[in-house]
Amino acid sequence: MVEKVIAVTALVGLAASTCMVVCAMQSRGEAAPADRTELLLAHNVYFSLKDNSAAAKQKLVASCKKWLGGAEGVVFFAAGTLAAEFDRPVNDRDFDVALHVVFKSKAAHDDYQKADAHHKFIDENKENWKKVRVFDSYASK
Repeated sequence: MVEKVIAVTALVGLAASTCMVVCAMQSRGEAAPADRTELLLAHNVYFSLKDNSAAAKQKLVASCKKWLGGAEGVVFFAAGTLAAEFDRPVNDRDFDVALHVVFKSKAAHDDYQKADAHHKFIDENKENWKKVRVFDSYASK
């Protein structure tokens, strides 16, 4: 039962973070997408590391920023470490570093996946990945 609560809470957290980005866009007066081709694409990646020392976590965050932060079509980008003080039964704590990227469209996301910088990021970091979980979702206001 606890596992189900944790899984549901993780999904609710993803939806909430996506909602915050979309609400921020709305507060700036940006138009709501009219159909699926105009929907934002929220790309959230959670990395569990083999070496999860503070230095290794910061190295991965820095690499996210170096290789992924400037991708074309990105409307929001952030990378950081697990917020350790949130240790409630509903918090999914099975990761060390989180990457949050919101793209203006699915096409922008697809281009990002094929970009040299994305592949360089993977090559530079994959040896220390124990587990990678990716959550992609469409977002609208």
